[in-house]
Amino acid sequence: MPQLSVIVVNWNVRELLRACLTSVRRELEVAGLGVPANAEVIVVDNASTDGSVEMLRTDFPWVRLLANASNTGFGAASNQGLDLSGGRLAMFLNPDTELRPGAIARLLAFMDQREQAGCVGPLLLNPDGSVQPSRRSFPRVSTAFVESTVLQRYLGGLPLLRSFYRADTSEDQPQQVDWIVGACMLVRRSALDQVGGFDERFFMYSEEMDLCYRLRQAGFEVWFVPDAAVVHHEGASSAQDLFRRNINFHESRYRFFRKHHGAPAAIALRWFVFATFLFQLAEEAAKFVLQPSKRQMRRERVSLYRRILGWYLSAS
Repeated sequence: MPQLSVIVVNWNVRELLRACLTSVRRELEVAGLGVPANAEVIVVDNASTDGSVEMLRTDFPWVRLLANASNTGFGAASNQGLDLSGGRLAMFLNPDTELRPGAIARLLAFMDQREQAGCVGPLLLNPDGSVQPSRRSFPRVSTAFVESTVLQRYLGGLPLLRSFYRADTSEDQPQQVDWIVGACMLVRRSALDQVGGFDERFFMYSEEMDLCYRLRQAGFEVWFVPDAAVVHHEGASSAQDLFRRNINFHESRYRFFRKHHGAPAAIALRWFVFATFLFQLAEEAAKFVLQPSKRQMRRERVSLYRRILGWYLSAS
């Protein structure tokens, strides 16, 4: 049985995936883990059209490839990889990441030192080396009405947001958190056997928050380990379709709150989000008239917000 299974879900980021897998192979060797004896790398491709599958077959024969005929979403594809894997630890890794030196070895060592740790995550860095916040507290219902909505533009300094982002605690030391951003998560197999894998009702976004919520409920610890660092080219896949990114993000939030806080809170949140997009549509339409030099950008945003509002009305 391999010690570690690295599971990567890919969608149309071929060159970033190449860099990711190159860093994975290097860091497995640094950690003393050979493929396939001590570690395995599984890529689940969600129907990419950019040559990712062909590149994997040609340049990375040591990777186990599962090529889906359609985009099944991150959670479902991650579970497919998990079902194929056999490691006592599973690392879920985004394809737009690159492991910094020592990342795997340090995460493995920390996990081995903490028997109650169900999940650990590294320090995430932007490509320019700046810190990308990745520690989170579980959101209250009131948090969701501000965070990642148009209100955050005006209320970004609220204590509830500082608490959500854990902005008042240092990132210099390992610490227990409620959940970690899912770009890189090392999870204990025995913990997954107890709580289950990702909830596949979350197509993309909030699936890692839901998993950490269930781990915490089951008595496992979730840790942030800054000694391990990973570069994250955030949103490389989702930026290819802004309409789907907006729908997936907000609907995943809706599903999380419906699942863990009940239907009334979730429904109120969904219609509040609808109202924020209605406001943004009106705002961009006004700017279209008042700022002639940026009309193409305004036109594209108006079109995007109209599509989003139409989706909400058809889904209600």
